[in-house]
Amino acid sequence: MNYLEPQGPAASGPQARIDTLDSLREHLQWAIELEHATLPPYLCALYSLDPERNPEAVEVVGSVFIEEMLHLALAANLLNAVGGHPRLDTPQMLPPHPRPLPHGDRSLELSLVPFGAEALEMFLRIEQPAPPGAAAEGDGYETIGQFYAAIEQGLRLLCDRLGERAVFCGDPARQVNAGHFGHTAGRLIAVDGLDSALAALEKIVEQGEGIARGEVWDGDQDVFHPERDEVAHYYRFQELKLGRRYRRGDTPQTGPTGEAISVDLAGVRPMRRNPRPADHAPGSAIHTAQDEFNHTYCAVLHLLEQAFNGSPKLLAVATGTMYALKAQAQALMRMPDEDGTTAGPTFEYVAPELRRWSAGDRQRIVVLRDGPYVVYGGVPLRRKRKIVSSEADALTWQTGEPLETEDTYALCRCGHSGSKPFCDGTHALIGFDGTETAGVRPYKELQHVHDGAGISAQRVGELCIHAAFCIGRTRPIAAMLADTGDSDVRSNIMGRIDHCPSGSYSYALERGGDTIEPDLPQAVSVLEEEHGLASALWVTGGVPVLRADGRPLETRNRMTLCRCGRSGNRPLCDGTHREIGFREEAPGHADGHR
Repeated sequence: MNYLEPQGPAASGPQARIDTLDSLREHLQWAIELEHATLPPYLCALYSLDPERNPEAVEVVGSVFIEEMLHLALAANLLNAVGGHPRLDTPQMLPPHPRPLPHGDRSLELSLVPFGAEALEMFLRIEQPAPPGAAAEGDGYETIGQFYAAIEQGLRLLCDRLGERAVFCGDPARQVNAGHFGHTAGRLIAVDGLDSALAALEKIVEQGEGIARGEVWDGDQDVFHPERDEVAHYYRFQELKLGRRYRRGDTPQTGPTGEAISVDLAGVRPMRRNPRPADHAPGSAIHTAQDEFNHTYCAVLHLLEQAFNGSPKLLAVATGTMYALKAQAQALMRMPDEDGTTAGPTFEYVAPELRRWSAGDRQRIVVLRDGPYVVYGGVPLRRKRKIVSSEADALTWQTGEPLETEDTYALCRCGHSGSKPFCDGTHALIGFDGTETAGVRPYKELQHVHDGAGISAQRVGELCIHAAFCIGRTRPIAAMLADTGDSDVRSNIMGRIDHCPSGSYSYALERGGDTIEPDLPQAVSVLEEEHGLASALWVTGGVPVLRADGRPLETRNRMTLCRCGRSGNRPLCDGTHREIGFREEAPGHADGHR
């Protein structure tokens, strides 16, 4: 018998029936909302724990949180497989706390509280196994297992009635797979038919409730302790509540009889229960930190929605951005509040128009805080290699083949991705500090003008990446201007300036005249210099670039962005890649993958 299949006569009740594709898609969207709803309470409990004093509790809550992220991705795969469109970047995802589980038993309230007895009881209620013989419940469900049993019934019914191909009509390219998610022993299953859909549902329920009624194990190896079988979520929280681990032979009836687990409640930050922005005046340190957290969390929701709607590689970027929440939440929990507690995150929705950068599909590049460049609007990506003479003089750029991308994609900014030029989330693991230091003053305010005959050269030294087109074989541009009465010299200067990738140099025909720019397409080029040296990202054609704080950099025909992570003028390149010998491929991995 299938574990998810409800037992007993109640299973055929009307509340269990999902009998149209629209109803199935609606319930799978509810599944996404359900899985997401567990994340804020788990995050608050996790970040309230002092990891040095409570390593075992951190391990348990952290592992459950990661697997809830997996369940969220599985629910999105299921919805995509049946032709739906996952929605995460909506106000409905973040109602005020306390709140119920979406479309669940309203007697269960989810609250934002620090780790402790209240949190444990809430988590046990969330993960509670369905009792034997429990009916499938598509709405007002008592347990998550009963809700997913209703979805399984609907899938089987619709496949029998309409045929499997008609039900699983979604685009396979929208599936996220194991290549996009590697933080748990559980499998991220790509859904392409009934068998894989049932496997995805089974994985969600098993990790929460156990592989069968009467079992405490979820069928995986413990990700932290590979020598042990992994305990399902409900029983992991029982271990913390009862202070002892489960071992082989234990059952839900016997309880855990293994080694002791200690929890030091003095090692928990006393976060205010269900904090609200209204608790603190706008402009106060706590209110500002809460607002910053909310912007980051909504960036995660936005990236997840992009990942599940045609850009699956962004899942790594979304999970990487999730790591940035840790420092922000813990900083809040170190801020003393007026009532003897500490502050905490509020998990409030920030409208896209207030975030500025995440609204719409127009072409643009967004710098994520301590993260990658996210490129919107299908901007073409290609490679360009600098061609040099036998004496290593810069001559021109050779355009290579275009790189395959999704409409929205992310490019590495930290310099450590194993999938360069694309981001793979490594920035979060290494604690990349991508603080932006570049100014926002316009080019005209910074430029130094040097006149010649029939040409006026303009230069902003702060933009130079030392690509060396301005140096030439014998004389730099500055020294050649005196001879620009010779049209060949003047033409030479114009050609060199046209090859300057950063636009540090530009020119007009006379001082104050219109700047003459090369006709460059809207594109991003991954630059390679001589001897295989990896250079900047060359943004051409006036593609706008927005800083992490939403302020735009001056839109120009050409600019160069740092991708080694070491520029002193971030996000712009300053040539540091040359000083450090930056290369795209890791040693011993010529294809650039680790």
